[in-house]
Amino acid sequence: MFARLSFNIAKPAAARPAATRAAFQVRFLSAQSSAGSKGRDMPSKTARATAPAASLPATFTIRDGPVFQGKAFGANANISGEAVFTTSLVGYPESMTDPSYRGQILVFTQPLIGNYGVPSNERDEFNLLRYFESPHIQCAGVVVSDVALNYSHWTAVESLGEWCAREGVPAISGVDTRAIVTHLREQGSSLARITIGDEYDADEDEGFIDPGQINLVKRVSTKAPFLVEAPGASYHVALLDCGVKENILRSLTSRGASVTVFPYNYPIQKVAQYYDGVFISNGPGDPTHCQETVYNLACLMEESSVPIMGICLGHQLLALAVGARTIKLKYGNRAHNIPALDLTTGQCHITSQNHGYAVDASTLPSDFKEYFVNLNDGSNEGMIHKTRPIFSTQFHPEARGGPMDSSYLFEKYLEDVKRAKNSEKVYKDNRPTQFMLDVLSKERVGVEPAPLVGAA
Repeated sequence: MFARLSFNIAKPAAARPAATRAAFQVRFLSAQSSAGSKGRDMPSKTARATAPAASLPATFTIRDGPVFQGKAFGANANISGEAVFTTSLVGYPESMTDPSYRGQILVFTQPLIGNYGVPSNERDEFNLLRYFESPHIQCAGVVVSDVALNYSHWTAVESLGEWCAREGVPAISGVDTRAIVTHLREQGSSLARITIGDEYDADEDEGFIDPGQINLVKRVSTKAPFLVEAPGASYHVALLDCGVKENILRSLTSRGASVTVFPYNYPIQKVAQYYDGVFISNGPGDPTHCQETVYNLACLMEESSVPIMGICLGHQLLALAVGARTIKLKYGNRAHNIPALDLTTGQCHITSQNHGYAVDASTLPSDFKEYFVNLNDGSNEGMIHKTRPIFSTQFHPEARGGPMDSSYLFEKYLEDVKRAKNSEKVYKDNRPTQFMLDVLSKERVGVEPAPLVGAA
């Protein structure tokens, strides 16, 4: 359908019969209006909202591991998921709204969390959220040693506990996060549960949901295309949304590229010729759940010479598409201070990371080479094609809140796009037409947080 749209938008509106235009708009817009969707608007309360569970007893239980007693400060709800930890010192609003954390219980090693509160849902000049990476909290639960009940910051509008309650996310404080992290360091990421009120019986194994068995990307990806316009854009990039962060979109639009965002499993190879580049975003979970995306990317690289860049899950999916394998890491890498070595220059960059899987570099095909390597655990952090404009990184060049050492990679990608455009025998203006601006949604479509129980 979208391929036909691309042909039609080149024609003046007057050249299309009014009935055809009306019928097309009805069909296209009806596909976007998923029941209950609120797009990117952040409502005052979500369907999961509860009254704050302040000072109620709470229990954090690790499956086949220790049990920790503390106090609740978020939603009055019981959840389970994969317990992971982050060593980031700042940026908890950005981390908690990162779709890559969907289904995970986030343990903060920083002793005090919440001291600068939670900012508003203010938007920037590109209609992107200024302080969050998505409209809602994405992690399943939060574990901290000490939570700041009184916050102070000029951007803050509510406390961390109030935000968690409004979003329906349980949180626990007053536990020994050092002991939790020590256990996770020894045993690896583990299934866990937060229970408000009575202590949970750890023998009831069915109470633990394993998000690794769920296609989480399907839960966080837009259900229909939407457009993020960059005023005066020079280029137009197609992005596969596997759980894209707002700052990835901002990193492209602020550098002069408008972005059309497609669902993760959209057959991108069918429309790539109408764009100046293709981008694959970050996202949650096991990359092997996204076989449709892998197939589409393999077809894309076979049929098109368009420049391609991938980040995090996008890197893993690109690697699977060229025949490499991915592996699950014992601990994962989640922090803002991880060193990655650029094997092409010998320079080391301090990077932000959030992933539990990695590419097995020994399985990369001969036309690709390893781009970056993790200096902590030796795992792969990127790959690059030897002759074509295709590369990807496991870490996050768009990091919020920092570091920004590797943000130049967006410029590298758009330089690839520029060279590809300059080499065209016949110049094609792929920038969004007024018809696209009028028809496409400006917000993510049909994505709302939901419990993982019963997820497909």
